[in-house]
Amino acid sequence: MFFKNFLLKETVKRNAYFIWKNENKSIHPIKDFTPLNLNLIIGIDSQKEILLNNTINFAEGNFTNNALLWGARGNGKSSLIKSVFHKVLSKHNNLKLIQLNKNNIFDIEYLYQIIGKLYYYRFIIFIDDLSFEKIDSDYKIIKSTLDGSIQNQPNNILLYVSSNRRHLMPRDMIDNERSSAIHTDESVEEKISLSDRFGLWIGFHKLSQIDYLKIIETYCQFYKINYDESIKKKAIQWSLRRGNRTGRTAWQFILDTASNQNLKINF
Repeated sequence: MFFKNFLLKETVKRNAYFIWKNENKSIHPIKDFTPLNLNLIIGIDSQKEILLNNTINFAEGNFTNNALLWGARGNGKSSLIKSVFHKVLSKHNNLKLIQLNKNNIFDIEYLYQIIGKLYYYRFIIFIDDLSFEKIDSDYKIIKSTLDGSIQNQPNNILLYVSSNRRHLMPRDMIDNERSSAIHTDESVEEKISLSDRFGLWIGFHKLSQIDYLKIIETYCQFYKINYDESIKKKAIQWSLRRGNRTGRTAWQFILDTASNQNLKINF
């Protein structure tokens, strides 16, 4: 046991990014991981400021809130979490990020036991794309697991969760419950109570064309791609073909443009 704890402390000491491995119930370091430069994440300035301040406060040992980042796909929820972490890490090397797959969420209590006693370090557990399609036995077990875990959360651990849904479930499920339940308020409240456990709700919404083009322009400036009317027109056409305007769509356009111009994108 002593040797196992020693290895854990050395692994945590030498690395910043980890992923939880369900097979052997341990954290594994991720080598050579560099997220998107935080300055390149634009169009979501208020969201960025809220999450950055919350993360800085956590790294400094102050009181902070678990955060639920919710909203439209492709608008930077996961990227923002990783980029904010990387930014804060540059001044607070006690900060660590552990990604927990949503399918392994039952392990969260065990993960707390492993890292909760490493008091010097501050751990952000990141669960990406968490949502529930229906109310079934799995939902109730997961809700009980996560809900209870949030209440028993060690002080050196923070939860950042991304989801496409504000209440972690489809809107029509809540609406149906309101229209059909005998005790409407109690039934609906039970279903949204999990999301209420997150002190920060940070919403991400569809981009306007102005914001979308501003992202394209920022990428072009950073990667030294000529930004002109031709690029703007192609960027708009690209978004129309894909049927959306998101930060992900903008990034994919830049990769395609760089490829066509034989340019190298350094991540």
